[in-house]
Amino acid sequence: MLTGKQRAYLKSKANTMDPLFQIGKNGLTENFVEQVKEALEARELIKIKVLNNSSLEADEVAKEICQRADAEYVQSMGNKLVIYKESEENKTIFLPK
Repeated sequence: MLTGKQRAYLKSKANTMDPLFQIGKNGLTENFVEQVKEALEARELIKIKVLNNSSLEADEVAKEICQRADAEYVQSMGNKLVIYKESEENKTIFLPK
């Protein structure tokens, strides 16, 4: 569970990031979730964009991905969402206490 200070730190890091994935009309497939898991292991912090042709909302996508990928929800802004998961082998982000 992230603290407020940790969440604020991750938000500031994600502010300059471009979305790594897009969710469209196909929604959340098993293959998509696997790609997200791999990206989280490599980068720890990712941003995802939910396209207008998707029937899903950013909040519900974030909850579903976090549950299936065992990740932490950071924030959603409009149609974009940010997710964090500490990497087992490629730790690059050191959260404040």
